[in-house]
Amino acid sequence: MAHQVPDDGTLLPLMEEFYTIQGEGFNTGKAAYFIRLGGCDVGCHWCDVKESWDAELHPLTAADKIVENALKYPSRAVVVTGGEPLLYNLDYLTSGLRENGIKTFIETSGAYPMSGQWDWVCLSPKKFKKPAAGIAQHADELKVIIFNKSDFAWAEEHAAMVSAQCKLYLQPEWSKAKEMTPLIVDYVMNNPKWEISLQTHKYLNIP
Repeated sequence: MAHQVPDDGTLLPLMEEFYTIQGEGFNTGKAAYFIRLGGCDVGCHWCDVKESWDAELHPLTAADKIVENALKYPSRAVVVTGGEPLLYNLDYLTSGLRENGIKTFIETSGAYPMSGQWDWVCLSPKKFKKPAAGIAQHADELKVIIFNKSDFAWAEEHAAMVSAQCKLYLQPEWSKAKEMTPLIVDYVMNNPKWEISLQTHKYLNIP
């Protein structure tokens, strides 16, 4: 588990890193370098990267090396995701990225306190482990996965916690998309502060 990772964030359990097109939410369609960290105790049963849950399976990698790898690609945007990236201190990694002119984005459930310096924070709260106190105020984007009808109330509960500038998205869980998308369309038409996010990378068949 995460306890072997140094507190200073100089080494992180790296599951994978890859250059792709962002598929979801506000930044859909933009090229970015993705850094997926291993380790998560949120435990969403519909998670599509369950192999990320056990940090022990993923090698501790120097944050400096991750920055070096990101610089090989033309986009100056990095998305840090997981797993749950806020299990770790991300101050060192993000300062290294930003010193090299790279914009920093994070996708998090918010289950742990904020670390790192971010140009964009996507908060995707999960019922399995609620966000830490105060995390919602950092969100630039609130993205709620709709798996069943009760998730709309969960979405509104968190929309009440974020800033007035925060973008609000409802996204159908992939395996329930046929069933949930019509409900989301209806909901957004009746509650236009929300927008629909789709997993466009899955439709486009890109990672």
